[in-house]
Amino acid sequence: MDAGSAGVLLTLLLFSILWFLLWRSDKKRRSLPPGPAPWPILGNLWQKDVLPLYKTYEKLSSIYGPIFTVWLGMKPVVVLCGYKVVKDALLGHSEEFGGRPTIPILLQLSKDYGFVSNNEKKWRELRRFTLSTLRDFGMGKSSMSQRVQQEAQHLVELLEKHKGNAFEPIMMFRHAFANVICSVVFGSRYSYNDSAFLELLSVIGNYIAFFLSPIAMVYNTFPNIMHHLPGPHRKVLAECKKLIDYIQERVELHKLTLDPSCPRDYIDCFLMKAEKEKSSPENMYSNKDLVMSVFNLFGAGTVTTSNTLVFFLLALAKHPHIQAKVQEEIDTVVGAGHAPSIEDKLRMPYTNAVIHELQRFQKSRIENFPRMTTQDVLFRGYTIPKGTAVIPVFNSVHMDPTQWENPKELDPGHFLDEKGEFRKREAFMAFSAGKRMCPGEALARMELFLFLTTLLQSFTFQLAIEYAEMDLFSLWLEIERRAIPGRLFAIRRLVSS
Repeated sequence: MDAGSAGVLLTLLLFSILWFLLWRSDKKRRSLPPGPAPWPILGNLWQKDVLPLYKTYEKLSSIYGPIFTVWLGMKPVVVLCGYKVVKDALLGHSEEFGGRPTIPILLQLSKDYGFVSNNEKKWRELRRFTLSTLRDFGMGKSSMSQRVQQEAQHLVELLEKHKGNAFEPIMMFRHAFANVICSVVFGSRYSYNDSAFLELLSVIGNYIAFFLSPIAMVYNTFPNIMHHLPGPHRKVLAECKKLIDYIQERVELHKLTLDPSCPRDYIDCFLMKAEKEKSSPENMYSNKDLVMSVFNLFGAGTVTTSNTLVFFLLALAKHPHIQAKVQEEIDTVVGAGHAPSIEDKLRMPYTNAVIHELQRFQKSRIENFPRMTTQDVLFRGYTIPKGTAVIPVFNSVHMDPTQWENPKELDPGHFLDEKGEFRKREAFMAFSAGKRMCPGEALARMELFLFLTTLLQSFTFQLAIEYAEMDLFSLWLEIERRAIPGRLFAIRRLVSS
């Protein structure tokens, strides 16, 4: 066969494969909710009018309705928008929408170990154990409250050293939140001058930032191709090995010093549980499961919550009248003689409302951490097959005009009744909802209240001049991805006791 004939046959073969893929895709499309037309092979991946969803869901849902389909490569993803639809799925059909698909970038790192395993039985067991152990070490209790108070005071002392000059909050706040979770996981906290620990914080920060990025979406869509290509994924995964090695060293040290009569932290409790379960054929408490569970606790308990606090202060610097009113309530209820405590929260409805409103107002990127149907489900007129990825867009819940009086305005009144008392809102889903709710919600709520009130008791926060005219969300996204330094001023307050 000559080269020309071979070329023709190869071309026909490629067109045949492409035709088959398009045919199969179209067959799937007919049984799924409608959505924007995907490109061959890539799906909607590079279509800026489709992704990211936090920017486009309003337009897409106005065209296709509150349930629509987007395509990541050849894989369909059903998107859920609006309070009623998301609530119906996550709470009304919690089991059917309670799965988690394989996330290649996560799997490449974890090798399916730890409490984010795709093994449903292991996930349930390790999640239950982790929540129980965190509660035993004070999550949601006064002992944990005291740890957070102490760390918040360390942060105040650190900010005082800046003497009103501009500071960069990302790493500083990340370190503070890391010390809280490390006190439970490792049984220790770390100095703000510990360069080795700062490097580990950079590692976990870079990993979370990459996990949320468009490049990670490409990796998750085409893992077999991306795994063999150069790119930022290689650097991030290589860096994570440093943190995994560090955790492994701490585990080995704990094994040498373990006293079963007096467990010091999460690692000790896991090792004791592993000893009890060593004869179990399922082996859910292996050494690798421990290391990856600690890795995920460290990441979830550090970056997400500390970033939220940075966003809070940026927003309050943009809205000084709200910041001043929170400080007024702190001065009235707490005063200057002692640090805010979790017990003060019940007497601080406006501050509580501001925290909830800031969480409602913050946009989140959720494409890379979807849910999955665990069985074929008939949902609002559509048959969604088992194993289909599902993205509930929580921004759409928090901006739903049927649930919020002024959804696109930062308005603490959303969480206050006519008497000025705090009121809960069912459409508040900052920690998700249903079967896959955030396991660290209780700790995160405590941390956000205590860190914020302690900082505002001592300081008034102002934006650097060059950021004053920037849109809040644009500013936050630039700071979060470290494109620009997040420069704030902490001006010492003079409050009489």
